[in-house]
Amino acid sequence: MHFSTFGFIGLGLIGGSLARNLKKSQPGCRIMAYTRTAATTEQALEDGVIDQICSSPADPAFAGCDIIFLCAPVGHNISALSVLGKIVPDSCILTDVGSVKTGIHEAAHSFGLDGRFIGGHPMTGSEKSGFSNANPHLFENSYYVITPSEGTDEQKVEAYRKLVSSTGALPLILDYRKHDYITAAVSHLPHLIAAALVNTVHCLDTSDELMKLIAAGGFKDITRIASSSPEMWEQICVANNTNISEVMETFLRLLQDSRREMNRGNGHAIHEMFEESRAYRNSFSSSPLGSIKKTWRIFCDIVDESGAIATIATTLAVNGISIKNIGIVHNREFDEGVLRIEFYEEAPSLHAAEVLRQHRYRVWIR
Repeated sequence: MHFSTFGFIGLGLIGGSLARNLKKSQPGCRIMAYTRTAATTEQALEDGVIDQICSSPADPAFAGCDIIFLCAPVGHNISALSVLGKIVPDSCILTDVGSVKTGIHEAAHSFGLDGRFIGGHPMTGSEKSGFSNANPHLFENSYYVITPSEGTDEQKVEAYRKLVSSTGALPLILDYRKHDYITAAVSHLPHLIAAALVNTVHCLDTSDELMKLIAAGGFKDITRIASSSPEMWEQICVANNTNISEVMETFLRLLQDSRREMNRGNGHAIHEMFEESRAYRNSFSSSPLGSIKKTWRIFCDIVDESGAIATIATTLAVNGISIKNIGIVHNREFDEGVLRIEFYEEAPSLHAAEVLRQHRYRVWIR
C-alpha cells in the first residue's frame, strides 16, 4: 500500500505537526483538512501545509483519501468517525492520535468499522498547544503506539507501521486495552499530579505570591505539563477514568505511606523510598522518548553586566551551536550557575560547554 492523499480532522499540535511532517517528507502528497476553527485551516493552507480546506467531516473530498487522521479531542473524533465511515471506501484507513484508545475502538466496532480502523497514539507532545506550535520534528525518536482493530488486514497494519517510521517515530503495536492501562500510569496520572501540585501552591501561596516568585527549577520541571490543554485533558481523564483511578490507588497509598513514616520520624523508611525510586528512575533510557521531549541544559556563571548574555549567545552562534532557550536562573536551589542554556540535542550541549570553558567560563552540565 502507498499513501499519497491524507485527510485530517483537526490540526492542533499533534495533527499540525503530523501534517507538516508528511508535507516535508513527501512534498508531492496531497493533504486536506477540516478544523472547527476556520482560521486554523486557512493558516495551514497559506503555509502550504495543506492543499484543500474541507467544510466538515462529511465533505465528499475525504472519500479520495488513502488515510484519515482524527486529531480532534476524543469526543469530536468519535463523532467524525461515525460520519467518515459512511463516505470513505474500505481501502481508506481511519486512524486517530488520541491518548485513550478503548472508547474510540468500541465506537468503531459499533459503527461496523472493525478492520478499517487502526488506533494510533504518538507518545510525544509539548506543554504548548495549537497549530502555531506544530513542529515537523515532534515525532523523532518517540514511541508511536499502533492499536489495530479486530480483523485488520496485516498488510494495512504493516503499511501504517512503515508510514509511522517515516515520520521518525518508533512504532509499537499494542492491544488497545493494554495501551490505556499503561498510559494511565506513565502519562495521564502524571498530568493530574502536576495540576494538583500547581494548585496546591496556588492555594497556599502568600498574598504577595512569594511561593510563585521563588519556585525552584525542580518544581517548574515536574509541573511543566500542567500547562497542557485543559479541554484535551478533561476528555482524557473522563475517557480513561477506570484505569487512571486504579493506578491512582497505588500512588495515593505510597504517598500516604511516606507521610506516615515522615510523621513518625522514620528516616530509614524515607531513605529507602528515595533510594528505590532513584534506582528505578536511573534505569530509564536516557533517549528522549515519551510525551515530553528531553531538554539538555548547561549552567554558566556570568558577570551581571550589560551584554553578558549576548556575548555568550554570539560565541555559541559563531561556533555553529543552536540553542533552544537561554535565561537567568533566579532560584538555584538545585542548580549551579546563574545562566541556564537549553538545547534540543545532547551533542550541541556538550560542544557548547567545551567552547564556553575554552573562553574561561565556569560551566556545569545537567
